[in-house]
Amino acid sequence: MSAERDSAVGEQISDGGRETAKAAKTAAAGGSASAKKAAPARKTPARKTPARKTPARKTPAKKATAQKATAQKATAKKATAKKPAAKKAAPARGPAAKQASARKAAAAKSSAALKKAPAPRKQVVAPKKATASVPAAPAKTVAAHPQGESRTALVRRARRINRELAEVYPYAHPELDFENPFQLVVATVLSAQTTDLRVNQTTPALFAKYPTPEDLAAADPEEVEEILRPTGFFRAKTKSVIGLSKALVEQFGGEVPCRLEDLVKLPGVGRKTAFVVLGNAFGRPGITVDTHFQRLVRRWKWTDETDPDKIEAAVGALFPKSDWTDLSHHVIWHGRRICHARKPACGACPIAPLCPAYGEGETDPEKAEKLLKYEKAGRPGQRLRPPQAYLDAGGRAAPPLGAG
Repeated sequence: MSAERDSAVGEQISDGGRETAKAAKTAAAGGSASAKKAAPARKTPARKTPARKTPARKTPAKKATAQKATAQKATAKKATAKKPAAKKAAPARGPAAKQASARKAAAAKSSAALKKAPAPRKQVVAPKKATASVPAAPAKTVAAHPQGESRTALVRRARRINRELAEVYPYAHPELDFENPFQLVVATVLSAQTTDLRVNQTTPALFAKYPTPEDLAAADPEEVEEILRPTGFFRAKTKSVIGLSKALVEQFGGEVPCRLEDLVKLPGVGRKTAFVVLGNAFGRPGITVDTHFQRLVRRWKWTDETDPDKIEAAVGALFPKSDWTDLSHHVIWHGRRICHARKPACGACPIAPLCPAYGEGETDPEKAEKLLKYEKAGRPGQRLRPPQAYLDAGGRAAPPLGAG
């Protein structure tokens, strides 16, 4: 019985051991399974580890951002360094400080302006070109007016003055009596340092005795001097007229040349005399720069030149060539009748609104009218035989020499 119990117990034990072993295997299998199942969960942090290392990977981007911020700050510092005025103005706080800084800035600007103001002391004027004394045509380049008048304004004003004078003196003509080019060139040479009236009163006797260049070239100098005595400087003038007569006979066959370069070769003949002959005997335009012409063109601020050749060039550049001869007559007539040297009749001047020198003479109309000369004052002119147009306009012929 005991043996049967022991065997049964042994069987139970063995069965139990088997069950225990099975249980253990099952547990082991379950553990391994659970371990296998748990393994991925345990490995998950390892897989997520790169995510944890992500901040380390993002560090270069942060560094780049920081570097950009640093560069921007450096640029801002350089920009502020270039603007010292802004830095100086920054510490000022409050409206009072701002007003003070504004006043300082205004004072600095005004002081800078004052320092820079004296710089343009000399007025810049276009350089004047030197004009040769031989060429017939005046230079075309003339400096602008020194007082600031533009070139265009000067030309317009000068031409308007000429138009006004043409209306005042429609009968203007050369105030020397002549019948041919020879008489005109001789009379023009004799008009130096005297009036045209005195020459017109003297030449009738001279031309009656010596009508041609051949006659005057062979004349006795003492006889010629006696005739020319009333004109003044008669010895020098006698030498000139006899010399030019000989030159005409020897070089030009007794004829007066019609070219400027030939005329100026004659004794006593300069550019002024040559242009008188060319313009009035041959119809070739020219500007006659006598004492009246010189005075008026400077008074009107057409030019500031004093040399006759430079005056001719400056004034000639203001007008077309076709106007030169009549322009000379208008200016000379105005200078003899109204715009006198010592006391111009400003109150009776027809171009007073255009004249920069208005007021140098008498401005009262009644007093100025008493200063007028020749036909403007109801008196005779300078020619003994004036053109019919002059007589038709109310002009009176001058009396002959010795008539009173």
